[in-house]
Amino acid sequence: MLPEDRYFDPQPDQKALAQQLYAIVRDMPILSPHGHVDPMLFSQPDVHFANPSALLFQKDHYILRMLHSQGMPYELLLSQDQPDRAWEVFARHFYLFRGTPSGLWLTHELDMVFGITEPLNEHSAERIYTRIDANLASAEMTPRRLFKKFNLEVLATTDAASDPLTSHQMLQDSGWDGRVIPTFRPDDVIGITSRGWIERVTALHHLAGLTVSDFRSYLSAIERRRETFKQLGATATDIGVLLPRVHRLAPSEANRIYQAGLKGEVGEQDAENFIAHMLYELARMSSEDGLVMQIHPGVLRNYDPQVFGRFGGDMGFDIPVRTEFTRNLQPLLADFGHHPNFRLILFTVDESTYSRELAPLAGVYPAVRLGSPWWFLDSWHGIRRYFEAVLETAGLHNTAGFVDDTRAFLSIPARHDLWRRACANWVAGLLIRKMIGEADGQEMMKDLAHRLAKAAYHL
Repeated sequence: MLPEDRYFDPQPDQKALAQQLYAIVRDMPILSPHGHVDPMLFSQPDVHFANPSALLFQKDHYILRMLHSQGMPYELLLSQDQPDRAWEVFARHFYLFRGTPSGLWLTHELDMVFGITEPLNEHSAERIYTRIDANLASAEMTPRRLFKKFNLEVLATTDAASDPLTSHQMLQDSGWDGRVIPTFRPDDVIGITSRGWIERVTALHHLAGLTVSDFRSYLSAIERRRETFKQLGATATDIGVLLPRVHRLAPSEANRIYQAGLKGEVGEQDAENFIAHMLYELARMSSEDGLVMQIHPGVLRNYDPQVFGRFGGDMGFDIPVRTEFTRNLQPLLADFGHHPNFRLILFTVDESTYSRELAPLAGVYPAVRLGSPWWFLDSWHGIRRYFEAVLETAGLHNTAGFVDDTRAFLSIPARHDLWRRACANWVAGLLIRKMIGEADGQEMMKDLAHRLAKAAYHL
């Protein structure tokens, strides 16, 4: 099921070179500097996964969206009472993932983690479920053991600003030597019109030891929380916004909007301006405390109100929209783009911005790095298009390596394996055309697999 020459160009000379390059990085440690794995998995040594359905697809929005697009109801797919029934539906429709990144990752997981090489379908569903379920009860199948087996050097989670970080504190207190670190995500406290914002801001102040009062105290609370994240190992922040627009407000105007937010009386334009101002403030904070700033923009989240109302977020109804960076980020880059203590990593799901905006920005501002292909672009063809669009303008060392951005813990090695093979195939293409030398190609592979992410995220 997993041929050794998978993903490589069929042209014999390039395939041979790609296999040689891949062999250099195949066993290098994995850096996972941005993702959404639950840190609670690692907080105790004897945690076990619940069942095959919960482990392999019920938290994976890539899989859920595909199954639902073919008429499978979420009620059945997300069933906690009948996980074997949910699995049967998943297995019966596994053919939907032929040629997709999800299909490639899942096949890798089944083979490399569970030793399952027979095809998953309606005939093998029960047999494979029973085998995986039995494996999950073994002493070797705990998250901490798998962390070591996967050769993970660092795993960064994504944690809300108002999260008390109980799991990370338990991890630190346990003395376990696996490096699982938080990432500061302020979305929950800067989305001033979002449901529950007042409660989250109150919790933020409580955790920071401050009283809710004015905009200045709000900024102080965020700064204190960032410091707590750093104490627990954080090296980065992450912001998900629809528009990466930066707009500075006068202090009095920012306080006016903030006070209106505490009363639940903020209009749409004020809310947009507040977020735009907070992007500037968060950049200022990063220039002061050194936490890397990531921006993941351009996704209209929870697009279907009925699905969101019934099942919550992360169900696959997050849809990319057109994004503009150059004008939107100019106020931020004017003040911090040359700052020696500031690092900004930019992601996109709008491929049209790669060569037009992001590569030129990353190719000139010392503070800017271009993030890896993200979300809908995290695929064999997406990675190839990324290299073709950005490397000639930005250069390799103005990119930030790879992030798997996953909630599915078992998919991490599969995603990094695909990235490393795609990189090997691309570098082999440069070698075959005599655009670089052999030694250069080997160094580029080490950079792409490990060193770029380590440097970009201060790991």
